[in-house]
Order: sequence, then C-alpha cells, then structure tokens
Amino acid sequence: MNKPLRRIAIFCGLLVLTLLIRDNWLQYVQADTLKDDPKNRRVTIARYSTPRGDIIVDGNPITGSTETSTSGLNDLKYKRTYKDGPMWSPVTGYASQAFGANQLESIEDGILTGNDDRLFFRNTLDMITGKPKQGGNVVTTLSGAAQKAAYSGLKSQGGKGAVVALEPTTGKILALASYPSYDPSSFAGNSTSTDSEAWKKLQKKYNPADPMLNRALRETYPPGSTFKVVTAAAALENGLYTSAEDKTRSPLPWTMPGTTQQLKNEGNLPCKDATMREALRVSCNTVFGKIGADLGNDKMLAEAKKFGFDAEQFTPVRSSASVFSENMDQSQTALSSIGQFNTAATPLQMAMVASAVANDGKLMKPYMVDKLQSSNLDTIAQTDPEQLSQPLSSDNAQILQSMMETVVKDGTGQNAQIGGGVTVGGKTGTAQHGVANSKNPYAWFISYAKLSDGSSPVAVAVVIEDENANRDDISGGGLAAPIAKSVMEAVINAKQ
Repeated sequence: MNKPLRRIAIFCGLLVLTLLIRDNWLQYVQADTLKDDPKNRRVTIARYSTPRGDIIVDGNPITGSTETSTSGLNDLKYKRTYKDGPMWSPVTGYASQAFGANQLESIEDGILTGNDDRLFFRNTLDMITGKPKQGGNVVTTLSGAAQKAAYSGLKSQGGKGAVVALEPTTGKILALASYPSYDPSSFAGNSTSTDSEAWKKLQKKYNPADPMLNRALRETYPPGSTFKVVTAAAALENGLYTSAEDKTRSPLPWTMPGTTQQLKNEGNLPCKDATMREALRVSCNTVFGKIGADLGNDKMLAEAKKFGFDAEQFTPVRSSASVFSENMDQSQTALSSIGQFNTAATPLQMAMVASAVANDGKLMKPYMVDKLQSSNLDTIAQTDPEQLSQPLSSDNAQILQSMMETVVKDGTGQNAQIGGGVTVGGKTGTAQHGVANSKNPYAWFISYAKLSDGSSPVAVAVVIEDENANRDDISGGGLAAPIAKSVMEAVINAKQ
C-alpha cells in the first residue's frame, strides 16, 4: 500500500474508533443522565403510556388512572386520578404529567409504573404472553377510618393543622393528615388552561395558606408543654426523680439561672415543690424548666435525641428534623425544656414521643408502606417493624404513663377521655407564636389509648394553628384533644 492510501486508511480507522468510543460513552456512561434529562420526552411518554399501579389503603385503591385525549400537543395517554384527594394527598403526594411527582408517587414510581428491576420477571412473563406492562401496587399501613377522623376534625376546626397517628408496637403510620390540603387530580394532566392554572393557585406565592405544605412531616412548631413529657423522661432516666410521687425541689417563684427573669406559670397553679404527677397534671412551667436547668443541656439533648430529635425520619417520605439545640446555657435549656426557645417539632415527632411512652419505652421506626406488590398481587417487598431506640426503661415508661393518664383523668386533657374500658394518657400544650408571643399560640395534644388488656393500639399528635380564633379560647385541651379522641376511637372501633 502506498503512503497516501495508508494515511487515509489510518485516518478512517481513527474516525471509526472515535465513533465507537463516543457510542459507548453515550450508551453506558451517560445513559442514566440522558434518561433522566427533563428534555427527554420519551421517558415521560413511556411513564404515562399505561395506567399506573395503585396506592392501597385497607385493601382498596385510593388512586386510579384515566385515559386522556392525545390530540394536539398532548402525547401522554393516561393521567392519575385520586379518591378523596385532599384527605390523602399528605400520604400519596401527586403524579402530574406537567409537574412531575412527589412523596409516595415519586419514591415508589418504579413500582407504580412497572419499571422497577424487581418486576423484571413479571414483565418478562407478560411480554411472552402478550400482556401489556402493568404497574405494581403500594400497600400502605394507613387506616381509612383514622385518616377520615383526622382530616374531618382538622377541616371542622378550620385554620391550619396536622394529625399523625402511630401504632406504638410496630411504628405503622395509621393517619397522616394536613389542613388545608389540595386535590392532586386538579393538576394531574398537562393542560395549560386547567392544570397549570390549578397548580398556580396552590402555590404559596398566590395562596398564603400554603395548602401543598405537608404540615404533618415538613413543618416544625414549638411543641410547648407537650415537650414536658420528654423532660419528665429525662428526669426519670437520669435519676433526678424516681417516681411520680416524688416532690420536686421547685420554688415559686423561680428565677432562671444567670438572669433576673422569673419563669411564669399559666395562672395560679399549685407548682411549689409539686410532685412529678401534679406538675404534669397542671403543666407547671417552673417545675419542668428547673428540671431542664438542673439536668443541663447535655443530658436533655441526649434524651431528646433518643426520642428522634435532631434527625430526619424517612417513612419513606422524608420528615424534617425536629430541633433541640446544643450549647445552651441553663436558662435557655430551661425554656427549651418546656418546649419554647429553639425547640421545634414536627407532628410526627411528637406522635413518636407518645408512642414510645405507650410502648413501654421502646420507640419503633415510623413507616407508611407495608408492602410492594407486582400487578398480580405477589409481594415483592415487605416492611418489617424496626426498633429505633429506647428513650426510657420499661419501669420509667410505666411511671410516665401513669402521669399522662392523670392528665386526662383529672387534668388539662379531660376532653380526650374515651371510657368503655379504654384508658387514655395525654399531654396538652399551648405554644407561644410570634415575636413576644404576639400571634395566636399553637394548640397541641399528644396521647395514646390503652385497652383493657393493657395493649396500646394507637398514639396520636395533633397541632392546631388558628389565626382567627379568639386567643382566650385557644388551648391544647380545647382545640386539639377532641380531634385526638376521635382518631383514637376510630382506630379502636376499626379493630373490633
């Protein structure tokens, strides 16, 4: 071969090699990036070319799919539908042709669309038999009766708020409600005239009520006096006091260490040297503030972390981390120990506190997906209950249970009494809101129900924020406790 031909051959060979390298780079190295590129419409078209699988509650779907018109610019065949969308959206999230997906609809998208690798065998069989690919199902732990009671209670109350109910022995989420809410069906399609307008009206920029905020998981509030349950647990676990009848070393008035500021109680309460039981019954700020100061920041922080504070929770939907600060002085620790200062908690977090006490000190990891199914209902993944921590011993948990049960029997939580052999333990809270407590306070209630056999099927946290309510009428016992009662009753009745 002469020299010019050899050069041409080498040059052509280099071109072919370059093309091969480029082809392999695109197919293997950049494959996932290109697949997930928002400009790649083929992925979106494939996602909505078949009906999605369903999200299941109590054996019944709360989602569906409907065929859409593919005329004009819309090449997406199916869109999502929702049953009782506003009630269930804090659980399901949304799946929208125009705006993507979030929460369970996003996390379990592979199962719901049928694209998850765990469905490979099922999809292969369907391909051989000529059946179209089908999505799998997400079976939740939710109780329809508990969710309805939670959402109806919030809606009747008005304002804003959230409810979380857990099964203490397993960590199963039984109710997860947020109000105001939204209907994911209203923007599930791809219409600029309807779906885009509905989406716009739900954004906080145009709707100050922020209905798309999942207040049960993503909003943190000062927990107020409900945090005194954590402080009581810290006192028992660290041996500061050893029984519900121990008289606390609590002067009245009590000046916070390093300040000239007296910590006030809400009214003329019998808090001087009150017993632990009496202090929780009437909700003494002085007693629990002094406990926090006496224990110190490190011990209070350690106990709060055992209950789940300062860590995100994944249910699998992410919950914001609740906050108990470090490096606080004694007076700051005192305020934080009564649920003020920097202390902030999600409703999920406070339901975890009540759940751990009810479960004799064991805190179970909260979860809302019981199992994942293929289209023919075969189970491809199952969630097993998992212990997250042990915030307090069984003996101390039972002491705290007796104290919380006194709160409901004879104290500030009497509106949560159920009767009929059901014992309720609880704690009210009215948390300051705004600069110098200038805005209406938040009303809290955390509780659990115990049946006559000693088992505890449900623990609940409720928070209410009502900017239009009469300030003097706002209390955890008045606004939040009745909702918690209805949720607990719903769970108990559903088990009978």
